Amino acid sequence: MVARGIELRLNGRACILNVEENTPLLYVLRNELGLKGTRFGCGAGQCGSCHVLVDGVSVPACDTPVGAAQGKAVMTVEGLAQGNALHPLQLAFIDEQAAQCGYCLSGILVSAAAFLQRHPEPDEAAVRQALDGHLCRCGSHNRMVRAVLRAAAAMRDNVSAGTSGLEGAAL
Repeated sequence: MVARGIELRLNGRACILNVEENTPLLYVLRNELGLKGTRFGCGAGQCGSCHVLVDGVSVPACDTPVGAAQGKAVMTVEGLAQGNALHPLQLAFIDEQAAQCGYCLSGILVSAAAFLQRHPEPDEAAVRQALDGHLCRCGSHNRMVRAVLRAAAAMRDNVSAGTSGLEGAAL
């Protein structure tokens, strides 16, 4: 394939990429754009480490060609925080000490953000199902579930107070 200008919105900003359209989105994010938060895990779209949001849907960046993101909004873990203000999920994961090695964390955070946009009042079973495709070898999965539930409550509180906690987020 010939390199061409692929236009997308990356973490809320317009971006034009001159790369081959069949290049995995993960490689473009890490190697071309220097966004190292998205991790390479299995390389087969099975572990969840590389998940990013494309138009609000969690997808494995390792087997999603960058051409599939043409004209779409892409959000990586770097797009969650707004300046120095952490996303409620990031705060909850810190509060719950929900990361050990942190390798799987970026994919889990963006997937959880998309999940909470669709399901602002989840129960534990729904959170577990939403995170089921993300493998964590450290054994902190229970803390991650608690963190997502904590973030959901904080986000509901923010909405009640007149802020969403997501001002400017590229969801």
